[in-house]
Amino acid sequence: MGPLLFLLYINDLPMALSSNANLALYADDTSIIITHPNYDDYVKNVDKSFLEVSTWLSNNLLSINHNKTTYLQFRTMNSSKLDYNTLEISNYIANDSNTKFLGMIIDEKLTWYDQINQILKRLSSACFAFRISTPLLPDETLREIYFAYVHSILTYGIIFWGNSTHAIKIFRMQKKIIHIMTKSNNRSSCRQLFKKLRILPLQSQYILSLLSFVVQNKDQFTNYLEIHNINTRYNMNLRPPLLNLTLSQKGAHYSGIRLFNHLPGHIKQLAGDINLFKLALKNLLRSHSFYSIQEYLQTKLI
Repeated sequence: MGPLLFLLYINDLPMALSSNANLALYADDTSIIITHPNYDDYVKNVDKSFLEVSTWLSNNLLSINHNKTTYLQFRTMNSSKLDYNTLEISNYIANDSNTKFLGMIIDEKLTWYDQINQILKRLSSACFAFRISTPLLPDETLREIYFAYVHSILTYGIIFWGNSTHAIKIFRMQKKIIHIMTKSNNRSSCRQLFKKLRILPLQSQYILSLLSFVVQNKDQFTNYLEIHNINTRYNMNLRPPLLNLTLSQKGAHYSGIRLFNHLPGHIKQLAGDINLFKLALKNLLRSHSFYSIQEYLQTKLI
């Protein structure tokens, strides 16, 4: 069965689920997301959703691939894990602490530890390749190789894992590659090297990627101008939701609002044109070469 026929075949799967679950479909990857503040109701919804999907699969002559299907409970650091054996799905689907989705490893506490370790392995191979090729190639060619190889690895999914405390390990590896490319001493500062090569440090790239996402998905955000018509200098700012959990505040939605609101007004005004916005933002980030989110937020931008 080809991809188009497969998509048509499973097109009505979302309608098989009741309102207590959200379905995420991408090509042949299917995820069911279930949330509820009450423990007992959550358990009921999990089993109910599993029964609904199983029934739909049976009616459509399909079956679950048990070797590729896992159950994952997202939770905070201090929250307890529910007893998986009390769930009906425990008889059919394995419980795991992480899972791979669209090439990214998502763990139950959203620390992105496993995902970052996976990236580090790939960057280690890139680091070795640069050690071999740097003495043989001109600087501009090395820069092109960097963007073809390293940049593509760094930017994939960065809006999710880029704010993780473990991301510092990737930044160190990035600086190591920059030192190799420029034949610089390992102890020398990389900031001027980043500017010379016109390459963004990891956290600056995170800011660029996340703010590009915010501007491209403006319908998911609310600015103060939509709330009131009073003309203030904060009209272009986005309204942040009220969140208490640190984990939620480090997420892409909240972090994106916080970073956007710190932009100078002349860049915020370009939000209607994504190309002009990205160009202006990239120039700003290249000129400052921020090493951290804190450094960006503490800098007065004009």
